[in-house]
Amino acid sequence: MAEFLLLEFSNARELQIAQFILFLCFFLAAVAGNLLIILAIALDRRLHTPMYFFLMNLAVTDLGSVSVTIPKSMANSLMNTRLISYFGCITQVYLFLLFAASDYTLLTIMAHDRYISICNPLRYEAIMNRGTCIQMAASAWLSGILYAVLHTSCTFAMSFCSNIVDQFFCKLPQLLKISCSKLYQMESAFLVLSVSAAFGCFIFIVATYIKILATVLKIPSSQGRQKAFSTCLPHLIVFSMLLFTGTLVYLRPIPNVSSHTNMVFAVIYSVVPPMINPVIYSLRNRDIKVAMAKLLGLK
Repeated sequence: MAEFLLLEFSNARELQIAQFILFLCFFLAAVAGNLLIILAIALDRRLHTPMYFFLMNLAVTDLGSVSVTIPKSMANSLMNTRLISYFGCITQVYLFLLFAASDYTLLTIMAHDRYISICNPLRYEAIMNRGTCIQMAASAWLSGILYAVLHTSCTFAMSFCSNIVDQFFCKLPQLLKISCSKLYQMESAFLVLSVSAAFGCFIFIVATYIKILATVLKIPSSQGRQKAFSTCLPHLIVFSMLLFTGTLVYLRPIPNVSSHTNMVFAVIYSVVPPMINPVIYSLRNRDIKVAMAKLLGLK
C-alpha cells in the first residue's frame, strides 16, 4: 500500500480554508508558547533547577507532538487532498507515540520531584542532583522511544484491508480497525499492557499527591502552604487535563459516534494540551513570568 487517505473536515472549500486558518492559529500558539518556555528556562540561570529542567523537557514533548499532527492536516486542507504516504503515516505514528509516552513519563517524574521537594526538603539537592535529573529525563525519552518502536513495528508489520484512516492523522486505533492480519491480536495485547502501565503511573501520581497534601497541611504558616501549592498546582492541572482529554478519546462509553465527533475528540486530545500547558505554567509561576518578560524585553 503506497498511501493512506485521511479523514477530511469538510468537502466544502470554504470550510477547508477555515480549518486551515484555525489550525494555523492553534499551531502558532502552541509553538510560540512552548518555545518561550524552553528559551526562558535555558537562558535564565535561576531556573536551572530540577523542576524547570523537567518542565523544559515537557515543553519539548508538547512542541513535538503538535508538530507531528497539525502541519500535515493544514497542508491537506490547503491543497484539497486527503493523501498521506505510507512512510509519512509510519512517521506520524512513531513520533506521536514517542512524544505522548515521554510526556506521560515526564509528568510522573515531575510528581516525584515535587514529592521530594515538599516532603523531604533537606535532602532535596542531594537526591535530585544534576546526574539523577539527567538520568530520569533520559529514561523518560528512552521509554518513549522503546514504546514507539514496539507499537509502530507491530502495527506496520500487519496487512491492511483498506487505506482509509478514520482520523485527521495516522492514529493507532484507527489503523487497527483497517487491519486484516492476525498480528492485530498481538498489537491489541500491547495496547492493554500500555494502558496498564499508564494506569500504574496514574496510581503513583495520585498516591504521591495524597502524601504531598498531607505534608502541606502540616505546614504551620499559610505563606508556606501557599508556596507549596503554587509549585504543585500547575503540574496537577496539566496532568488532570491530559487525563481528562485522554479519557474522552479512549474511554468514552458511546459505542457509535460519527467520524467527525471522533475528530473533534482527537483535536481536543492532541492539540489543546500542548497549546494550553505553557499558559498554565506561565500564569501560575512567578519565576517563569519574570524570565519570559526578560526574554521578550518587557522587563
